[in-house]
Amino acid sequence: MKIGIIGLGRMGGNIARRLIRGGHEVVAWDRNADAVKELKGDGAIAAESLADIKSKLGTPAIYWVMLPAGAPTEETIEALCAEDCAEGDIIIDGGNTFWKDDVRRAKTLAEKGVHYVDVGTSGGVWGLERGYCMMIGGDKATVDLLDPIFDTLAPGVGSVPRTPTRGEECDPRAEKGYIHAGRAGAGHFVKMVHNGIEYGLMQAYAEGFDVLWGRNVDHLPEEERFEFNMAEVAEVWRRGSVISSWLLDLTASALAQDQKLSQFSGKVADSGEGRWTIDAAMEQATPVAVLTTALFARYRSRIDDMYGDKLLSAMRFGFGGHVEIPQ
Repeated sequence: MKIGIIGLGRMGGNIARRLIRGGHEVVAWDRNADAVKELKGDGAIAAESLADIKSKLGTPAIYWVMLPAGAPTEETIEALCAEDCAEGDIIIDGGNTFWKDDVRRAKTLAEKGVHYVDVGTSGGVWGLERGYCMMIGGDKATVDLLDPIFDTLAPGVGSVPRTPTRGEECDPRAEKGYIHAGRAGAGHFVKMVHNGIEYGLMQAYAEGFDVLWGRNVDHLPEEERFEFNMAEVAEVWRRGSVISSWLLDLTASALAQDQKLSQFSGKVADSGEGRWTIDAAMEQATPVAVLTTALFARYRSRIDDMYGDKLLSAMRFGFGGHVEIPQ
């Protein structure tokens, strides 16, 4: 298929590359001309502007917007609709947009005959090689039309064992790493909750390693001090433990380089999804004590950082290349 990718940052650039490797035609544009030039070297068709993308796409034109949530995404979609979109065209938002904005956009675009699809995308800087887990919202016909794109981007079945109790009647796409979650907004809602859970998991690891690190401090009596090798603890937990995970893999990698995590300040940022998950829980009167505590722990880290906060920063850098809040 032929698709325009708008935004060639950490995620957008690699999404474009994976699609090219999968045999799709990619028309690429970014305000950063160097990013466009680099992707052209990887096989993309370079565009000089949003209008130029339209001239290089087929019918219907398919646009994948991969920009920061909020104004950058909003303004780009408005510009596309004002100048370039025709009836039947498709706009995909693959960023971390607030789901209620998806609902609003889908309704507005539908009045113009333009289809809107929201794709909650997980995979970070590793997606080019590992593939992207995707949670998709939109009307069924449009999502089905785009299936070759999603199938290429997804991790595929790979070596992950099948769930023993999963019946043959289940949607095979979930086993490949992507689902049609429902109508517009559903994809980003599922991704929002995914990120809320991510906060809780990361916080659990951080607090556990904090307890271990607390037994390494010099002021403890010798008989109460253990001098744990943090890298070895992380490594052994990766193998056969019930708490093994990709996040633990990233933890082990960071600790193997430096047990003290000296490169990290421990001032941990939070993105909108963590807050939005808790907002949704409040609207529904759903208790989410772990997720709320994990979010508040990030706020606290900016005042009084601990070893576990450095570990959170290390994990965030590991999966997404996320840098810390400047001191």
